[in-house]
Amino acid sequence: MRTSYSEDDVKLLLKDITGLVEPQPTEEREKLIQSGKHYCEMLPREYVPSSEYMEAYKEALKNYAKPVALATGRLADKIIETRGKNIVLVSLARAGIPIGILLKRYFKFKYNIDIEHYSISIIRGRGIDKNAMNYLLKRYDPQKLLFVDGWIGKGAILNELKKALQEFSGVNNDIAVLADPANVTTLCGTHEDILVPSSCLNCTVSGLISRTFLRSDIIGASDFHGAVYYKELADSDLSYEFIHAIEREFVLKTSGKDRIFADGINKEKGIDEVRKIGKEYGIDDINLIKPGIGETTRVLLRRVPWKVLVGDKYKESQELVHIIKLAEEKNVTVEYYPLKHYKACGIIKKMSDM
Repeated sequence: MRTSYSEDDVKLLLKDITGLVEPQPTEEREKLIQSGKHYCEMLPREYVPSSEYMEAYKEALKNYAKPVALATGRLADKIIETRGKNIVLVSLARAGIPIGILLKRYFKFKYNIDIEHYSISIIRGRGIDKNAMNYLLKRYDPQKLLFVDGWIGKGAILNELKKALQEFSGVNNDIAVLADPANVTTLCGTHEDILVPSSCLNCTVSGLISRTFLRSDIIGASDFHGAVYYKELADSDLSYEFIHAIEREFVLKTSGKDRIFADGINKEKGIDEVRKIGKEYGIDDINLIKPGIGETTRVLLRRVPWKVLVGDKYKESQELVHIIKLAEEKNVTVEYYPLKHYKACGIIKKMSDM
């Protein structure tokens, strides 16, 4: 699979389907998804942000590189404590890839060890790429594999991973993430809903690859799941700018009293809050509710948003400037709401209401 990332940073176990799939407009895609077609059988058009939005992204990267670097270090330390040094990172394409690269570089920075890093596809409702898993299991002991993602919203991908790995004996179904506001894993850098700036953009901060794709006319029985390489966006590629900005903030000591390292928010899970939002807003399908900064950003970038909820304690937060900018550009209502686990929540429009 072609990518703007170096193979020293990550090996992508994906099939290059560039030119084989025509990306579809957002509204057309949303109608098909809500009428029953699986999102993995289509690709969205890559959203080209405005210059104002890109300024907000650059400001976010400048302001939040340090908290993300601290969370990376804390997560790496937890991995060493719980899993040891004899591991292979397996990031979940695409949001997990930059986080896997940051972890790999932090292990080198602090522990002077070179950790192998691969990336494979997992798709909600379709499971993990079995061919990619078999590729890894032919080369490594199953207990060495450690899955990595960017953040946890509701926990849907974690549940998908646990279900999918039942058929792979000896593989641990832990998932390492930078941020877990849903409060479902201990293997995280923080339980706070922090801004991970890579969530603010699509392929131009993810090695110029699309989200993963699975459709039987394109992906054969022995193929890896697919992705597209966007060579035409090479001049806008910020993938390594993001990695280097975080890497410059790496420190050896990641413990301390920094607020992002609070031990869990409360005994409730994020999914409880999502169900409460669904009840209050009359939304039966909780898949339309996307909590957390990263997921809210994704809703605005590649779905048809109905509404954005912003935690009433974070009205002036610089972390959410890019979300407010995107909502303004797309004429989406922003409401202030007493969120507990999250700082923002995106709600997808029911296409039957349009």
